[in-house]
Amino acid sequence: DNMSDSGNFDSVLELMAKASERSLPEAVMMMIPEAWQDNHNLSDTKKAFYEYNSCLMEPWDGPAMVAFTDGRYIGATLDRNGLRPSRYYVTKDDHVILSSEIGVIPELQDKDVKIKHRLEPGKMFLVDFETQRIVPDDEIKEQVASRHPYGEWVKESMIDLERWTQEKAISPAPFDFSSTNRKLNSFGFTGERLEMLLLPMGIGGKEALGSMGNDAALAVLSEKPRQVNEYFKQLFAQVTNPPIDPIREEIVMSLVCPVGPEGNLLSDPNKEHCKRLNVRHPVLTLEEMETLKSKVYVDRDGKKAFSSHVIDCTFPAGSGPDGMIQALERICDEAADAIQGSIGSSGAQAVILSDRLTGPDRMALPSLIAVGAVHQHLLRTKQRPKAA
Repeated sequence: DNMSDSGNFDSVLELMAKASERSLPEAVMMMIPEAWQDNHNLSDTKKAFYEYNSCLMEPWDGPAMVAFTDGRYIGATLDRNGLRPSRYYVTKDDHVILSSEIGVIPELQDKDVKIKHRLEPGKMFLVDFETQRIVPDDEIKEQVASRHPYGEWVKESMIDLERWTQEKAISPAPFDFSSTNRKLNSFGFTGERLEMLLLPMGIGGKEALGSMGNDAALAVLSEKPRQVNEYFKQLFAQVTNPPIDPIREEIVMSLVCPVGPEGNLLSDPNKEHCKRLNVRHPVLTLEEMETLKSKVYVDRDGKKAFSSHVIDCTFPAGSGPDGMIQALERICDEAADAIQGSIGSSGAQAVILSDRLTGPDRMALPSLIAVGAVHQHLLRTKQRPKAA
């Protein structure tokens, strides 16, 4: 926890290269994958490899050029956006020079250079000392990606939420508009937030535009009651990277994310690793949520592959801080029990925290506090990788 991002990356890469059967290039491909979701120039073999390994590990994305070696291989790879410069030279006497800038060795003459090129986004530059040659990017990646039938495993085991929802065709309960104002009041929505933020999003499907700057007092210093989420600020790197999003940068960015039980990162590759729920967007539709809450996904062998458990996140109105703390303890214990399961039956693969019972006599816990409490509790009980 006390290391930098680069230090954590180095530790995980070393662990995977030494404690598993994966080669160093394969470990690097898993940790820093090239853009594959919407890349039509990528082979199906490599796409299947990247999709399979997305179930094992989230990509270490970010502007970075990473160099690596284990004695047999030495190489470098660039992030999928290519936001960091990287160039390499190969001289006629078989010396290799790679750096972020041109001219780091001023004594090197052009007449002595055999190859001069740049490292492209998502590509890998690799030297194999055993075969004594530079291995092309396509060759090493196709070799790694073809070692196992990743495509068959993904097709057979991965659960697609959108397809599952279409198969079940569940209609959500009709919305009760008579209680809209009461619910907006309960969850702290103001007229300003409705008109300036939510209304433009609902009409145009876009975030509202506004001038920069916010002269409102910090929540911790404000004399007015504020929502819990207003006490938190995003911690981000103060650098001049251009903003990216899955609409304007769809080639290199995607919101698709597998969730659910995670397999052992160090075990040999097998189809069990991709038995996860593939979610195409972080905001679920009402139909998708109803499917998750009310249905159990059964695999081709007739076994339960994915189920969820709904937990009530409300507490009696008027019970005060003690009632809130008791509710948090109840939610954490219920989540842990649901994931653990009982004797002879497996637990749930997902926990859904619901505030649907909010009403005149019950208050909802702030979702940020409820999710954070359950997350930290499951980390302490060593159960967090078992469910979403």
